[in-house]
Amino acid sequence: MIKIESPNQCSGCTACASICGHKAITMVPDAMGFKYPKVDPEKCIECGLCEKVCPFNDAYETPSNFPEPITMGSRLKDEVTLKYSQSGGAFVGLSDVVLNNQGIVYGCGMDSAFRAVHRRAISKEERDSLRGSKYVQSDLSDIFLQVRKDLLDGFKVLFSGTPCQTAGLNAFIPKKLRQNLILVDLVCHGVPGPAIWSSYLKYIEANYGGEVESAVFRNKRKFGWRIHKETFTIRGHGEIDSEDFTNLFYQHLILRESCFNCPFTNLRRPSDITIGDLWGAEKVNAELANDKKGLSLVLINTPAGQELFDQAQSRMESFPVAIKKVIQPNLRHPSKRPSARSKFEKEFEKYGFQYVLKKYGPESFRYRARYILFRLMHLPIGAFNRLKRLVTK
Repeated sequence: MIKIESPNQCSGCTACASICGHKAITMVPDAMGFKYPKVDPEKCIECGLCEKVCPFNDAYETPSNFPEPITMGSRLKDEVTLKYSQSGGAFVGLSDVVLNNQGIVYGCGMDSAFRAVHRRAISKEERDSLRGSKYVQSDLSDIFLQVRKDLLDGFKVLFSGTPCQTAGLNAFIPKKLRQNLILVDLVCHGVPGPAIWSSYLKYIEANYGGEVESAVFRNKRKFGWRIHKETFTIRGHGEIDSEDFTNLFYQHLILRESCFNCPFTNLRRPSDITIGDLWGAEKVNAELANDKKGLSLVLINTPAGQELFDQAQSRMESFPVAIKKVIQPNLRHPSKRPSARSKFEKEFEKYGFQYVLKKYGPESFRYRARYILFRLMHLPIGAFNRLKRLVTK
């Protein structure tokens, strides 16, 4: 049976729970809401399938991958639809092809309680609820089983998710069904805990005395595609903007332990296509980068990915880019684990969200000191020398 010796060895992809025909494995959340497999020894028959299917290691299979990805910049031609996508709308362009051919799309959306959940979409209207960034680990539930059923029924399926989720699904789906499955992963910085996010929502509601009616992780229409701020609509208060959750995210304090040990942070992608924000766009296409409409980075990893991308070009404008000019840190290495990560989790479990926000958030001395140091490190040499002379007078 599968045994998780350390939290950094499990991404919570659900492949082990999905493959168990005896339903001996359930996914159980920890204090931060991250789910891990728990085996019922009375149901387990020691068949070993759960151990064999686990993809969280350096030996994950990519037999169909090109020697290196074909790298493109891309965005939707339809500017109205583009406004509702976080960057360039690559997910919409690719999924349109599948839906137009009576296929099925799976991706991450928000439920009525603003939990991140994976869902099945058979129409563009359903698919539209999956657009946009969600900076929290999604609940996969029994999605892998649903995907397998759709493939057995002969449907073309596009599944989008984090690299660990696509690797988990790829390991779970039998090879004979794989030809109708398109995997689209993300350039992933790491996934925050669902319990942190839900506690943050409760904090927002208590702070403003009203119910959260909508939540957006990055408000492109208000701040542009490069700015990362959360926007909430609060009943009786209208829209409010915040960077509290964002700041904890970029300090890596709320990321899953496995994110610091991720084997997928390289160009050997566990998917047919990889999408993300085209950071560094000004180096490759200054005109498009400066119009603030958003651009997607697209890595085409397999022939199947190439075919889908080519079919999407009637609704997208794309151009080749040199990967060395736009490669992101998480295509080179995992996010770095902060020294305070374990302490943060213990304090969140014991004292709650408001306590850790005050201690580690943007109003804390710790965060302000880090911010000042960052700004000093990025001052021009002349300005730094002038500041140094003022301080030492």
